[in-house]
Amino acid sequence: MLIDGYDTLLLDLDGVVYLGAHAVPGAPAALEQARGRGVRLAYVTNNASRTPAAIAAHLRELGAPATAADVVTSAQAAARLIAERVPPGSNVLVVGGSGLRMAVRDRGLRPVSTALESPVAVVQGIAPGLAYGLLSEGALAVRQGAWFVASNGDSTMPTGRGELPGNGAMVRVIAAATGVEPVYAGKPDPPLHRESMIRTGARRPLVVGDRLDTDIEGASNAGVDSLLVLTGVATAVDVLTAEPRHRPTYVAEDLGALQLPYPEVRDGVCGGWRARWQDGVLDLEGDGSRIDGLRAACDAAWAVAGEGRAEEDAVKPVVDRVG
Repeated sequence: MLIDGYDTLLLDLDGVVYLGAHAVPGAPAALEQARGRGVRLAYVTNNASRTPAAIAAHLRELGAPATAADVVTSAQAAARLIAERVPPGSNVLVVGGSGLRMAVRDRGLRPVSTALESPVAVVQGIAPGLAYGLLSEGALAVRQGAWFVASNGDSTMPTGRGELPGNGAMVRVIAAATGVEPVYAGKPDPPLHRESMIRTGARRPLVVGDRLDTDIEGASNAGVDSLLVLTGVATAVDVLTAEPRHRPTYVAEDLGALQLPYPEVRDGVCGGWRARWQDGVLDLEGDGSRIDGLRAACDAAWAVAGEGRAEEDAVKPVVDRVG
C-alpha cells in the first residue's frame, strides 16, 4: 500500500479533505482507514483565522476523524517562531482574528492591539473585517522596530463566490507602508511543516495536498515525500509542466490511493501506458486507468525538462487523453 512506510499524514484541508462546506467524496472513509492502520493524521492549514477546535468540529461534521490536537495551523507556527526569539510574556501585536490571538497566548506571549504597548513583534493573519485601524497600529509597531511575521503568504483564498484576497495580499499594506517584508510561517516556507512534525512526533511523514506552490513545494522545502491529489486546484497540465520544486513523489486522483499499491513508474512506463517524446511533443500510447497514463507522462516530461519545465503546448496531446 502507498501508505506503508509512513507514520504520519500531513494533510492539507480545502481541496483534499473538503471542498468548502462538503467533504471530498471518499475522503473521510480513506482517513478512517489510515487511522485504523495506526497512521497519525495531522490537518495542516495556512488558515490562521479559525481555532483548531473549530476546524476539528467542522471535520467531524463531515465524517472525518479529528480532534483539536490533530489540527496544525499557520497561526501556531507563527506563534512558535516568535516565542523562540523573544522572552516569555512579551507583547505581540496581533493583526488578525481569534485563532491567531489564541495561538500567541498559548505560546506564553501577550497579544495586544496597539503600538503604544511597545510590542516586540507584529503577527498578521487573515480575518473577516480586518480594520484599517489595526493595520495602522501594525505599521506603527513595525516602524518602531517590531519584528514582522505573517502567518502565510497566500495571495488569494477560495470561497463559494470565487477567489478573494488572502493574507499575502493583506500583508502588502504594512509592507508597503513600512518597507519591511514579513517572515512567513505558512506553507511553502518551512515553519508550518516543522510545527507539524514537532507536534506529531513524525519520523516519516507524507505531505498530502492539492496545490503545487504551497503543499508540494512545502514538502520539497522540508525534504519529505509528497502526494498530489487531483481533487482541488492542480490540474494535469500543471503537474506535467511542474518545475522540480513542484514535482510530487506520487500523483493520485484522490485519498483512496493511500490504501492501494502505488505502481512502478520507470522510463515513461506505468501500467499499460508508455510516454515518450517525438519531434518535441510528448506522446502517450497504451490503455488503462487515466491516472496511470498521467503518471507515465509525468515521468517522461520531468526527465526531459530536467531542472526546467516542459512547455504546455508540448504536453497538450497527453492532457487531451488523460484530462
